[in-house]
Amino acid sequence: MSEIKDIKLAPSGHDKIAWVKSYMPVLNLINEEFSRTKPFAGLKIAMSIHLEAKTAYLAQTLRAGGAEVYVTGCNPLSTQDDVAAALAEEGFEVNAWRGVTDEEYERHLRKTLSCVPDLLIDDGGDLMSLLHGSCREYGKNLIGGCEETTTGIRRLLARQKAGKLEYTMINVNDADCKHLFDNRYGTGQSTLDGIMNTTNLMVAGKKVVVAGYGWCGKGFAMRARGMGAVVIVTEIDPVRAIEAVMDGFLVMTMDEAARVGDIFVTLTGCCDVIRREHFEVMKDGVLLANAGHFDVEIDKKALAEMATEVWQRKPNITGYRMPDGRVLNLLAEGRLVNLAAGNGHPAEIMDMSFALQAKSLEYLAKTAGTLEKKVYPVPAEIDAEVARLKLASLDVKIDSLSAEQEEYLYGC
Repeated sequence: MSEIKDIKLAPSGHDKIAWVKSYMPVLNLINEEFSRTKPFAGLKIAMSIHLEAKTAYLAQTLRAGGAEVYVTGCNPLSTQDDVAAALAEEGFEVNAWRGVTDEEYERHLRKTLSCVPDLLIDDGGDLMSLLHGSCREYGKNLIGGCEETTTGIRRLLARQKAGKLEYTMINVNDADCKHLFDNRYGTGQSTLDGIMNTTNLMVAGKKVVVAGYGWCGKGFAMRARGMGAVVIVTEIDPVRAIEAVMDGFLVMTMDEAARVGDIFVTLTGCCDVIRREHFEVMKDGVLLANAGHFDVEIDKKALAEMATEVWQRKPNITGYRMPDGRVLNLLAEGRLVNLAAGNGHPAEIMDMSFALQAKSLEYLAKTAGTLEKKVYPVPAEIDAEVARLKLASLDVKIDSLSAEQEEYLYGC
């Protein structure tokens, strides 16, 4: 039985799902294919993922393929209650609501795993952590799963390196049709959307500090510059730092940037990126936001300890008054600002990411019992298929090699 906020919210959720379907042509084609081929007939799929409209359509697509689908969230503030209600009304088991406590969040994860899934989709690695810990009994039928975040992949690779990975997993995050578009264009636009819609403040002319210049950081930096911001990048990787310099951005340490920034966004996947010593020197009125998976990049504990007053200034903005009167503004409790204070990535972007998820699960189902317990890349043919389908949906045609060109390039 589902655990959701309110089933009466379902009509709004149905409208949201119908809207995104109109802009996800690749997943539409896969949905039609799965309806015919039923690659998941008799299988159970557990999903821990940001529960909003695009995710709901992925769940519907997997069910069209014959699966029983069990859905929960992967972040306490990213679930949209009307979308959860819509799926529950359609007969999915859904265990999620916006604003869960830590205890409720783990209960929902455990309840979702209790279906004893054959396949799973993880976002951040929480399902995998439980299956390697206190929920081992729920993994007895698991063929494998997919992980689509940088944070989750780091966790999996650490387990693999230590010889402690007990399941087959597909690294969707590093597929070309994921990180080149989802991480860059999706995070870039949706993070800026979340900040702008929440604050209703200018970006142009402000100094925007971007912590981390991976694909997500690159995308956000590009979008912030496009809005007229002066962009400052902080990095620990010397190669990425040089790349940021050559892309035309200022590069500083966080100690330097803390004194001059107006808007700070963390996209590193690491903890304590912005700390007490940085709060001590920041300007009055700065905005602090995080676009990494977990709410650990901005040291919220230190911020609360330093403050003489903490209050909600408006939805998704908490004010922290410092002893000298300065106010630092934390957006979305330091959680993923693009989802906790926005609608997440655009539908056209998630069209490719979720197409990869769906086809990778199909691949796992077809190869059941033949793969080792390790992290595999998305097969190149799946990446290429998704790219071709996306190009076709955009009515874009590309060239192909002639037999002579193939011989020239690849002949012995």
